[in-house]
Amino acid sequence: VQLQACGGGLVQAGGSLRLSCAASGRIFSSYLTAWFRQGPGKERDFVAAIRRSGGRTYYADSVKGRFTISNDNAKNTWYLQMNSLRPEDTAVYYCAAGGVSDYSRRSNYNYWGQGTLVTVSS
Repeated sequence: VQLQACGGGLVQAGGSLRLSCAASGRIFSSYLTAWFRQGPGKERDFVAAIRRSGGRTYYADSVKGRFTISNDNAKNTWYLQMNSLRPEDTAVYYCAAGGVSDYSRRSNYNYWGQGTLVTVSS
């Protein structure tokens, strides 16, 4: 399974971006698919996750109410709609797949995309 993330870019504070992650290969219906991010000099942190079966979503407190994760299982693709962006959202965003539990733990995911850079200017 290979994951390809895209959609990053430069945006002003308060703006919006939508990230996409397309998977090639089989993603099981039991899997979680997720987004993590790594800011400059920081750990890679959980942002959001969605269950392929049922569509239940999970968010980090820092992005609740601003970011929305969604998926299109027919296309093997999931998205992260990011609104009201802040400078502190600046990071490389990574998509991930393969977890079935403990949605916020990096080690729970088997597959990772290459990352896409989001820069939010103040």
